[in-house]
Amino acid sequence: MKFVLFNLLQNIPNKLTGETITTQQFLQNTIQQAKLAESLGYDGYGVGERHGTPFLSSSPAVLLTAIAANTSKIRLLTTVTVLSILDPVRVAEDYATLDHLAGGRLDLMIGKGNDPRHYPLFGIKEEEQWEALAEKYDLFKRLWHEENVTWEGKFRTPLTQVTTEPRPLQKNIRIWHGSASSKLSTELAAKNGDPIFSSNTFHPQAKYKALIDHYRERLDFYGYDAKNAIVGAGARGLYLANTSEEAIKRYRPYYNAYMNTEASKFNESPFKDLEDHIQNGSALVGSADQVIEKILNYYEAFGHQVQAISVEGLTAEEQQEQLERFATEVIPVLKREIPSTVWDEKSPILT
Repeated sequence: MKFVLFNLLQNIPNKLTGETITTQQFLQNTIQQAKLAESLGYDGYGVGERHGTPFLSSSPAVLLTAIAANTSKIRLLTTVTVLSILDPVRVAEDYATLDHLAGGRLDLMIGKGNDPRHYPLFGIKEEEQWEALAEKYDLFKRLWHEENVTWEGKFRTPLTQVTTEPRPLQKNIRIWHGSASSKLSTELAAKNGDPIFSSNTFHPQAKYKALIDHYRERLDFYGYDAKNAIVGAGARGLYLANTSEEAIKRYRPYYNAYMNTEASKFNESPFKDLEDHIQNGSALVGSADQVIEKILNYYEAFGHQVQAISVEGLTAEEQQEQLERFATEVIPVLKREIPSTVWDEKSPILT
């Protein structure tokens, strides 16, 4: 199994200390966190995209470029690029440039996002989101794989003989589809033979398993071999301690703070409290053995090769503590237990 650290850059006052840090310091801390993740042996670092408070992740291509300049090995992901609201020409140009500056370390993850505030900002109606995503993805793929593209659609002006520059450094950049709640996303991924990344954060396992099963069924339908499916999965937070009781006590303020945000409420999570989320959902809170057992349980259901974690909201000291504990107490066990060939190319530039 491979392990990635995801960051949505949610800058809210710390619920234990009351500390609020400046935007400048928060962004610098993010770069330092990516450097730490690389030094600890994490396989990838992902930056989300949100367009509204309290998130500072409106420009993931810019931030990932800064991270690329401060790292050398770790894969760089977007989590997700909200393609439904963006111009595919701009996306093709920005991320091809990033791929060059990162030395061919980019993986792109696309989706519609789960924060409805971005639709009026970019002139897309919420009811058009899936149609817009499918159309824009079709154009985006052509722009990355073809030259002299002529195209006409509903959500942007026509193109005539357009070749975007620069061309991506990697010949085949892996494009993941972020999947949270709808078969429309798994259908789009399967139709294109692309991997999916399940958010796996707000609902019980069965909901996400049904989507992953649907994805594999549709891969076969479209003529791909579902046995070769590449799947990633997230989790609802991380907090390791020597005992479950200690982990719950220390993590509870952070969990409550996040679940009370407007972005979280939009997802209508059915869990009534942290204990419920640990018992019946994906929250990685407890001892190292308990977290290992939880991930193995989800692997049995999902068959995923990549596991994402997040330490957002914690103090800087706790974030480092949790990343170090997970890297030393959890990752080695799961890498032995679950093989994964994702990102195992001899060179970061794909052939």
